[in-house]
This record gives sequence, C-alpha cells and structure tokens, in this order.
Amino acid sequence: MSSITIRKKVPIGQKIAFGIGMLANQMFPAILGIFMVVLVEDLGFSGWMWSLIFLFPRFFDAITDPIMGFISDNTKSRWGRRRQYVFIGALLLGISYIFMWQLSREDSLQFNFWYFFLWSIVFYLGYTLYGVPYVAMGYEMSDDFHERTNIMAIAQWIGQWAWVIAPLFWIIMYDPSWFPSADVAVRQLSIWVAIPCTICGLIPAIFIKSPSTLNEENVSLNRTSIGNSLLKIIESFIEAFKIPEFRKLCGATFLIYNAFNTVASLTFFVIVYKLFNGDADASGVWVSMFGVFGALGTNFIVIPTITWMSKIWGKKKAFMISQSISLLGYTLLYFLFIPGKPWMYIFGLPFFSFGIGSLFTIMMSMTADVIDLDEVNTGKRREGIFGAIYWWMVKVGYAIAGALSGVIIALVGFDPELATIDQEAAVDGLFAIFCFFPMLGTIIAMYIMRGYNINEESATKISAQLAKSRSKAID
Repeated sequence: MSSITIRKKVPIGQKIAFGIGMLANQMFPAILGIFMVVLVEDLGFSGWMWSLIFLFPRFFDAITDPIMGFISDNTKSRWGRRRQYVFIGALLLGISYIFMWQLSREDSLQFNFWYFFLWSIVFYLGYTLYGVPYVAMGYEMSDDFHERTNIMAIAQWIGQWAWVIAPLFWIIMYDPSWFPSADVAVRQLSIWVAIPCTICGLIPAIFIKSPSTLNEENVSLNRTSIGNSLLKIIESFIEAFKIPEFRKLCGATFLIYNAFNTVASLTFFVIVYKLFNGDADASGVWVSMFGVFGALGTNFIVIPTITWMSKIWGKKKAFMISQSISLLGYTLLYFLFIPGKPWMYIFGLPFFSFGIGSLFTIMMSMTADVIDLDEVNTGKRREGIFGAIYWWMVKVGYAIAGALSGVIIALVGFDPELATIDQEAAVDGLFAIFCFFPMLGTIIAMYIMRGYNINEESATKISAQLAKSRSKAID
C-alpha cells in the first residue's frame, strides 16, 4: 500500500507552481497550431505531408503516453516519481521547439518536410516526458474533494492565458512591419516562445514537493522488472477501464472536446465568409479576437463560476449546469453572427465558453477522485496511467476533429477561393454546423454523465478508507 504523503489543504504557492507548469503545457501546442499554417501557406507542404505531420504524433502518443505513465507511477527515486521527468521533459520541449522551426524557403520542400517531421518526433517525445508526469503531479497533490477542484481551477486559469496570447501571433506573423515573411517569423518567434515556456515548465519540477519513493514497496520499476513492464501496462489499462466512472469521464471529454475542435478550425472561414463576405483583409482582428475574448471569458467568468458551483452543488451537477449554459451559448452565436456587426458575437462568447472552458477544471478534479477509487480496488497508486489514458483520449479526439473538419468542408461544398455571394448555401451550412455540431457532442456527453456516481460523500468515505489502509501499511 502506498505511503505517499497526501495533504488536504495545499499551500497557495504549490498551486501556483503547478499552474505555471500548465501555462507551458498549453502554450506550446497553442502556438504550434498557429505556426503550422506556415508549413502549407509559405513552405508549400502538400496535403499528405500535412496529414502525416498531424496524425503521426497521435499514433506516437498512443505508444509513449501509457509507457510514460507506467514509468512515472513505478519510479524509485529520492526525487519522487515525477519531478525528474518533468524537468528533463521541459528542457527537451524547449530545445526541440526551437530546432523544429528553423525552416527556410531557400531549402527544398523534401528537406523541410523531413527536417520538421523528425524534429517533431523529438518534440512530442519531450511533450510526453513532460506532460504525463506533470498532470499526475496535480492528481496527487491533495485528497480533499473540493481542494482538488481548487488546484485544477488555478492551473486552468493560469494555463488559459496561452489561448489569450496565442491568437495574437496571427497578427504578428503576417505583419510586414514585424517580419519580412512568415517563415522568418516562426524561426525567430520560436526562440521567444520556447525560452519562457521552458522556464514555466521547470517550475513544478523545482518547487512542487515530492517525497522519496526509495522505500515504497509497491513501486516496482527497476532493472529486473523492465521485461514485464509491457504486460503490466496492458493490465493497468484494462483495470482502469473497468471503472465505470472513468469510462464516463473519458467518453464525455472525448465528445465535448472532439465536437468543439471539429468546428474550431472552421472559425476563420465562418467569420471571414459569414461576416465579411469572404474579404479576409476586411475582417481585421476579429478572427483573433474570437479566441482572445473566449479565453478571457473562460478566465474571468467560467473558471470562477465552475469552482463555485462545484463547491455548492457538487462536481457532477456543476458539469451538467456548465454544459447546459454552453448549449445556450452555441444557440446565441447562431443569432449573433450578423454581417457588418462582428462585435455582436462578443455577447455570446461568455456562454459559449462554458463548454470547453469548464471541461478540464472539473474533469481533472473528477479523475483524481476516480484514482482514489482505483487504489481502494487494487491497492495501487496510478496517477500516471490514468492521466495518460485520459489525455490520450483528448489527443485522439483532436486528431479526429482535424479529419472531420475537412469532411465537413467537403460535404457542404465550401470553397475558400469563392466569394460568399457565389456559395451562400455552403457558407450557411458551414455556419450551422459551426454552431450546432458541438451541441450534439455536448448533449450526448451529458447523457453519459447522468450516471456518474462519485459525490462528496462517497469520495470522503473512500479517502477515509485509504487513510486507514495507509496507516496500517506504515505500522
């Protein structure tokens, strides 16, 4: 039985240290998604090149994430189970991010493709090495039902600033007063992104306390056990998915995140063609502001509200209410996208943001509760495995969303080369899907979560049972 020290109340400094790590965890992919446009628009990458770069990391993650989760759960070290991996992963992320974007138009297309592809593998390896144990750190910081939500709320609040900052890079990259071309922009901006993000990534490894695991009997990763690790990883996956509550969390997250990201990549086209008749220059900053205002609404309205609702009504009810508000938001956007009045959509964004903005705050807190239940059932402490499975579902959803976006564009017959007046029906179809497709995913997710059964009372009983078993193990 684990002898790990679990505290009910976590000092605010520890919460902030964890949250600063979340800024790195979200800033790297947020800006990566913007930089990748340069590969097609400015460096001439073909569709199959884009697809391979987009999809291969998901298959790579499917292998590396669970392995990393198992390794971090079973590491014997005087630094604990996570900190050393987070430290090394943050450094690898920063270094590979800089090298990955040192691309030039003067080099051949084949050279740029393979150069980027190989460095992207190093980057995603660093992302796994950092992200899986980092998320697990948050799960094990407290055993208190509400404190877990507070930890995740602070982390998401800090991390959400990545999505406020990232859209501004659209403006910087293509402004000739800043850079002569976009490929020059990403070469230089990658350095200015990587250095502060790497520092943020190092903060949890340096400042979050983690007890030594050298004397823990249930920690089993050593030279003699490596040969059996693959079988243990498979067993851990099976045991995790045997827990109905965890299946519900994964399924609901997959649906909401997947549905949201399927249409998120259509935002540019919807704003430019619905509001500005296909004139990208006339759209000015309104494409960027959609993301900026949405992220600001998440930080100053959604996260504080979901934290308050969770404390008053419990996590499940807070989830249901927040997703219901998002359904209202999607409906409002349908009526507030008015040609010639782009500022009108701002009024719908606070409601719209409740869907994706509240998701990870409440779901990560719920996952920590499920991990306690798993320890009661198995006697094993496996934050890394559960975190790897949960976030792999998120990544798979993101990959599927990318593919679905292209399918939707083809189905409605939308052509970016044509003006709105020549394809009004296609633009209207694209806009309707933009508003209502996420509603479908949200409604199904709410249906799945209706039977989620871990509440404050049951979580408290589980915590008490774990405390009793741990004290017996120490005696």
